[in-house]
Amino acid sequence: MLDGFAPDVVAEIRRRLESVRAQVIRIGFAIESGSRAWGFPSPDSDYDCRFVYVRPVGDHVGLGVVRDVIEFPIVGLVDTGGWDLRKALLLALSGNAVVVEWLKSPLVYEEEPGFRSRLSVLLDEIVEPSNVAKHYVGLLHKHAGNDEFETAKLKKFLYALRPAIALAWMSGRDFTSLPPMNMLECMAGATISDAVRGETLALVEAKKHTRELGEGVPHPVLRAFVAETHARFSGVGASIFKTMPDSGWRKEKADTFYRNEVLGVS
Repeated sequence: MLDGFAPDVVAEIRRRLESVRAQVIRIGFAIESGSRAWGFPSPDSDYDCRFVYVRPVGDHVGLGVVRDVIEFPIVGLVDTGGWDLRKALLLALSGNAVVVEWLKSPLVYEEEPGFRSRLSVLLDEIVEPSNVAKHYVGLLHKHAGNDEFETAKLKKFLYALRPAIALAWMSGRDFTSLPPMNMLECMAGATISDAVRGETLALVEAKKHTRELGEGVPHPVLRAFVAETHARFSGVGASIFKTMPDSGWRKEKADTFYRNEVLGVS
């Protein structure tokens, strides 16, 4: 699953994960996120290990407030950080796509048997795809809202292209399903022009041989695709996402799942 990864980097990441477990903290799963998992790494891309963890019962009964993230200093190309399961669930309920993407990552450092499948079943029930679509619209606005792609860092442009393709994938399914994490897999299932498809593949191939901060001029057909997608789903276009009824039952399911994981109830 980690073919082509630098062995010393993988060993360092696993040392960091072991230091978390040494604090009697369970790691549900640890995966690679970022450009490597999204399908457009460059020669000097960071290794972005992300994990979801569960603290022991004792951490929930004291007066002190325990942080809901664990972070390690970025050293060289190694970037490692994790979210408490509670934080992950609350963000998923709000439509944040990050933990949903983490679950779909094919690049796995380690996982507790059964944890990812249990969490995946839960998120399939409680995550509202239209809210995830809004998350991708937010990403698209963040990276494409100022339309400054006449000359751009390839990495930055791909960060706009990725949510645009995800929205195309979701649009073709009436925003009822969650898209793949890998941008190329997502594109394969999206209704987009052959021109956009071809230029995307060319851009990804170029990035494989370009340093992380390499600059270039994105092809006009890609700039137009990103701009048109941004315009379609911004402002009044956002009304395409239906307001969902009361979601109290979703929170109740997430709450039960969280308690059971903390208490070790299967």
